[in-house]
Amino acid sequence: MRIVSLEEHISLPEMIEQLPSELRPHASPAIQRLQPKLADITGERLRSMDENGIAMQVLSVDGVGAQLLNPEAGPAFARRYNDLIAEKIADYPNRFTAFAHLPITAPMAAADELERAVHQHHFRGAMIRGLSQDRFLDHPDFAPLLQMAEKLGVPVYIHPGMPPKAVADAYYSDLPHHPGLMESLACYGWGWHSETAIHVLRLLLAGVFDQYPGLRVIIGHMGEMLPMMMVRATRVFAPGNGGANQRTLIETFRQQVFITTSGIFTQPPLRIAIDTFGIDNILFSVDYPFSTNEMGLEFLRNIPLPASQIEQIATKGPGNGGASGRSLYLPVVSVRLRRYDGRFAGDQDGSATVVLCASRPGA
Repeated sequence: MRIVSLEEHISLPEMIEQLPSELRPHASPAIQRLQPKLADITGERLRSMDENGIAMQVLSVDGVGAQLLNPEAGPAFARRYNDLIAEKIADYPNRFTAFAHLPITAPMAAADELERAVHQHHFRGAMIRGLSQDRFLDHPDFAPLLQMAEKLGVPVYIHPGMPPKAVADAYYSDLPHHPGLMESLACYGWGWHSETAIHVLRLLLAGVFDQYPGLRVIIGHMGEMLPMMMVRATRVFAPGNGGANQRTLIETFRQQVFITTSGIFTQPPLRIAIDTFGIDNILFSVDYPFSTNEMGLEFLRNIPLPASQIEQIATKGPGNGGASGRSLYLPVVSVRLRRYDGRFAGDQDGSATVVLCASRPGA
């Protein structure tokens, strides 16, 4: 079985050092411990991929970056970051690709950088981290970026980000002063998942998906809590109920929104996601290094579905996995990975064969 993981993070110290000191937030102890893994690409990361049968990672920038810079400084910084990523993965075209890092505070420049990264470096789309200057992507200023993503046929991955100060003050202040409590509640424990769900709902209600019917959006963490609310939200946000959407939520999301398994490795959320979004819209991710490749592989092994459907989740490509695969256009590779527990159909010898599709974005 070929396995492609789509939300796998990096943070390169040589780029962080170029940011003004006042924009570099103090890293939590957990982030400090993970920083060597975030900075590494072809060392421990690649060894872990081999050991766990992962054919390819789609890399994305974690934490601080161009989104913190003003519109004047952001574009050049994002360009340097993307060029550095491309340089670091150039010798491993069959193992790594990336989502572009964009100067989101300068939307026109962000559109240009997405086009450059796709055409020059063959990156597979872009990752956006939360709000930009307290604005969601439905703001008219971001139209050039959404138009470019639709034109190129590449997805926009909306990843959670830190909450705006007003939200943090209202929702996450006056808590007991335990180290890391505010961060865990506001971010990875709960808050940023609901924020990303709101982000996608705003795109629906603002009519953005209808305006750009070729736009593909990816969200992580098994749908950011949207699957459990899908039927209720579809009823509440029906066309004509006050939003600009011309289609129902379920119809729109099944056509244009795809979800990854990143960091969610239990079976009940997956079952709800399949029942609502549909298996064609579910893509495998680990959320490395915040989750381990071993956790992701164990999750795949224990999915109570036929082997063909497990493979459909693990590998999205044209002709194997529906519309979601067509949004990534991964390069051809046929690789024999090292042996691991061969519980997947067709791998009786315990190995995994990787065969990815040949199309290239921007072609």
